[in-house]
Amino acid sequence: MNDHDEDATAEQLSDRERRRLQTSRLVQYLLLQAVIAGACVLALLQSLPGPPAQYQVTAFNLTEAGVERAVTLPYFSPLRNAMNDPPRFTGQFVRPAGEAARAWSVFLPRFTNGVEVTVNDVVILDSRRDPAANRPDRNTPAIAVIPASVLRDGDNTISIRLFIWGPITGFLDRIWVGPDQLLRPSYDLRTLIFVTLPVVFSSWQAILAVILGIMWVMRRHEPAYGVLAAAMAVGVGQAFLQTPMDETPFSKLNVVLISSAPIESALVLTFALLFSGWKWQRYGWILFIPGVLLALAGLFGNQATVRALFLVLAVPMVGFSLVVMAVVTARSALKRQNVAGFLLGCAVTIMLTCWVVDLLSVFQMMPNRIFTARLSYSVMLVAIGAGLTWRFARALNQVDGFAGRLVSQVREAEEKLKASFAREEERARAAALARERTRLMRDLHDGLGGQLVSIVALSERGNGSAGIGDAARAALKDLRLVIDSMDDIGGDLMLALGSWRERAMAQLRPHDIALDWRAVTAQGLPVHPELRPWHVIQIVRLLDEALTNAVKHANARRITVRIETLAGADGFDRGCITVEDDGKGFEITSEGAAAGAIKAARGLRNMRSRAARCGAELELSSCAQQTSQGTHQGTRVKLTLPHRFPDSDGAAG
Repeated sequence: MNDHDEDATAEQLSDRERRRLQTSRLVQYLLLQAVIAGACVLALLQSLPGPPAQYQVTAFNLTEAGVERAVTLPYFSPLRNAMNDPPRFTGQFVRPAGEAARAWSVFLPRFTNGVEVTVNDVVILDSRRDPAANRPDRNTPAIAVIPASVLRDGDNTISIRLFIWGPITGFLDRIWVGPDQLLRPSYDLRTLIFVTLPVVFSSWQAILAVILGIMWVMRRHEPAYGVLAAAMAVGVGQAFLQTPMDETPFSKLNVVLISSAPIESALVLTFALLFSGWKWQRYGWILFIPGVLLALAGLFGNQATVRALFLVLAVPMVGFSLVVMAVVTARSALKRQNVAGFLLGCAVTIMLTCWVVDLLSVFQMMPNRIFTARLSYSVMLVAIGAGLTWRFARALNQVDGFAGRLVSQVREAEEKLKASFAREEERARAAALARERTRLMRDLHDGLGGQLVSIVALSERGNGSAGIGDAARAALKDLRLVIDSMDDIGGDLMLALGSWRERAMAQLRPHDIALDWRAVTAQGLPVHPELRPWHVIQIVRLLDEALTNAVKHANARRITVRIETLAGADGFDRGCITVEDDGKGFEITSEGAAAGAIKAARGLRNMRSRAARCGAELELSSCAQQTSQGTHQGTRVKLTLPHRFPDSDGAAG
């Protein structure tokens, strides 16, 4: 067997293990849902605790469709509409002697759709006065206190008329007639379960609709939240609207909203599909056809038509939606394996079970008729709320984890950055020291070194002490220049120019040349924080060169140094130093060099090189001709400093 066959066999084994694992998970999920459904059925078959059996009245004479016969409650009527001639139940109950001091009541746990209760020919209850209690899917109980003047000791007659207006057949549950204090606890229990809790869940549903709506507005890329918010809003409308008994300006709208169960089911089904990863298709609108037809019937038809169509359109649509949702949520829970999908699948199982039980009770296959499908809808609300909470908590954990990882990564990056910065700082310090060492070596070599060589040469030639003294003074001057350039002047070049001025006056004094020092602007020169010692020494050497040329070659009697700050075309201020003499001048070629004298030309090149190394501009102007007045125009050296000095000594071209 080769490697390819071994890989194929391993892949087959892997696929087989994967299918076995998926099958195992599916079986476990289905078994759990079967257990949930069985538990729901057992819970629904349990009867709620009732009043003492001795006060229960079960034997009645029923007059229905003109026929009188004996019946035992609970009773399922075959009629779907009986308003003008409703079924009448007539029975007897006994109030023992001595009970006159206690109030007696009639307690009706469940009926469809409305009742009128008469005791001894006196009407004590008419449920039609409470439209909120007349919904077919409501389990609203009723209790009425019998006036003391109506009751008598011994036999009493009770008559119940059952009004039926569909869409399902009529139903009357067992009734109790007895002391109010014994009947009231059962009434309160049923009111809590079937009236108060639905209102609480409907309020919660309204809050959930608002929350989901906000989530959809903030996260438009997740339309499932918007669809579920619409479904919650429709459900709230169904819960709080009353059944219209007569035709009113708003009765049609009430009918449409109350009968909007297929629209709500379609919206919830759409949410389940989107939640499981299904993308909206063009044929998705088919889900809303039953709801739209029922709404049109409510707008343009009458209430009887809507009630008839409700059984044909709404009930099957609700069942279809629940079955599809059960399949979709099961697939999502097994595929994604998240808590939200699992909880939603369990909630759908409970709702589907309650819907089946309600359907069986409509077909009189259950001993009682208590509708729990609408009440079980609260289980989905709990599942959705728990799923959203779980998702929110998971998102918070992910954010906390991401924040923790980010803090760790930032801390690591910061440590690395500090180490890198320390290395770069060390390299920069070493490079700066190397540059400064190189500059000092070059300055000492170019200045002091040359002077020392001259001293040695003069001493060897024996030309006398005068030349040696001059060379030594020049060397001392150059050494002072190098030392002065090392001083920290804080970027203020005026401090260095002050020292240079003293040396310039000492240099000009033996030659009887006057120094005219002019600071044109009050601040002199701008302060440059980036100014370095090598900038200072280049500028000072350039000025020394200009001063020496004037002393040696110009035959000048006055040298003017002008210092000022000029505003540039770019809006930045630039310092300007001008050295001008009244000597004879010299001729400058088109290339900017001195004509004729090689040594002078070399000096001008050095001046331009020093200016370029500092990023400054050097401008030379001179005239070797006499003017008409017989005076000499002289030479002018203008050095315009940069707005910002270069960081590197190799900036010169």
